[in-house]
Amino acid sequence: MKRALTVVLVLLLLAAIVPATPTAAPLAHREVLGNGIVLLVAERPAIPIVAVRVYTRAGAVLDPPDKGGLANLMGATLTRGTASRTGPALDAAIEFVGGALGASADSDGMIVSLSVLKKDLDLGLDLLQEVVLSAAFPEAEVKRKVSQIQAAIKRSEENPEAVAARALSPLVYDRHPYGRPAEGTVESVGKLTRDDVVAFYRERVRPDTAIIAVVGAITVDEARQAIQKRLGGWTAPASPPLSVPEAPPGPSPQQKTVTRELTQATILMGRQAVRQVHPDYFPLLVASYILGGGSASRLYGRVRDEGGQAYAVYSYVSPARYGASFVVSAQTRTAEVPRVVDTLQKELARMGREPVTDRELGLAKSYLIGSFPFRLDTSSKVANFLVAIESQGLALDYADRYRAGVGRVTAADVQRVAGTYFMPDHFNRVVVGKLP
Repeated sequence: MKRALTVVLVLLLLAAIVPATPTAAPLAHREVLGNGIVLLVAERPAIPIVAVRVYTRAGAVLDPPDKGGLANLMGATLTRGTASRTGPALDAAIEFVGGALGASADSDGMIVSLSVLKKDLDLGLDLLQEVVLSAAFPEAEVKRKVSQIQAAIKRSEENPEAVAARALSPLVYDRHPYGRPAEGTVESVGKLTRDDVVAFYRERVRPDTAIIAVVGAITVDEARQAIQKRLGGWTAPASPPLSVPEAPPGPSPQQKTVTRELTQATILMGRQAVRQVHPDYFPLLVASYILGGGSASRLYGRVRDEGGQAYAVYSYVSPARYGASFVVSAQTRTAEVPRVVDTLQKELARMGREPVTDRELGLAKSYLIGSFPFRLDTSSKVANFLVAIESQGLALDYADRYRAGVGRVTAADVQRVAGTYFMPDHFNRVVVGKLP
């Protein structure tokens, strides 16, 4: 259920909080440029590195149904050549100044990432401009990336967790694009052509869905001028951006077994949940942590430590732009699968029947609030966070609202949301392994 870029951005959202004071400065400056670009600037004068992110809503949710993996392929080939430079020439130019320039796409969007010393920012932004506005997608590079992606998909078939996640997604999201793998399948990727990539790039990588975050030793005025100079003339296609519906409620829960010749089994239980804008989100986040968020969680204690039934067990909430899921995962010996599933279901049900203890509640809230300083300790992480909250429509005060929201959660709140979202018979279930 986790997707590459979505993991980088969403996990920051799940744990993000800044110390809030009545006089706290805004997290960043926000403005909308004339061509629709949302510009976010966070001044960090003591940090000599400037991190830039250019995000557009050009993710796999926009892949045509018969062209799975198209957005992912575009992201993988975006920096492999422009109208002025080859891919190796781009690499050499940014590496010469010790910077980094890359691109990738996930389900919701495509992101171009730049990190460079302030003194080399002009060069870095010139290269970024080339990549965003004049990517060439050389035929040989597209074919090479197709082969690499197909090989990666085949390798992932040896990873039980990846296989389970790929099988669970369509059960949770049914007819929604989230039910399809962002990377596509070996077959769908093999049918993609350079013309497909170029057409997708021209229609979907556009300023009216773009977010640009600039973080580091740079002022708002400097950032605005630098971005306007290079991307202010970027124009949108005549057609409007495609809209994507919210994920509809799934059908009745289903169970699926994927047979693999393995000595252990992977269990995933999942269902749709709520995004950060829903009033149940913060209680659900706290409830998930108490259930399976770490070594002090109930599942860890019951299934791993006390019962010795599983090698790993955890739960998590995964919000995205058009929907959210709640997943419980366990890895165990094949013979233990029925017992582990029974324990997982009993612990889910118990969360809705009984209030959590003060100690459990305190530990969960302390972790969720207190872990933030370790997650925003670089300019790159701040830039990722800014893109995440803007793309999710959460606004720049989300960090403060996160802290307040988690802090207000009570034991009664946890029991209430558990009674709604933890009912065992509402979960889809996938088991990967060799079962009797």
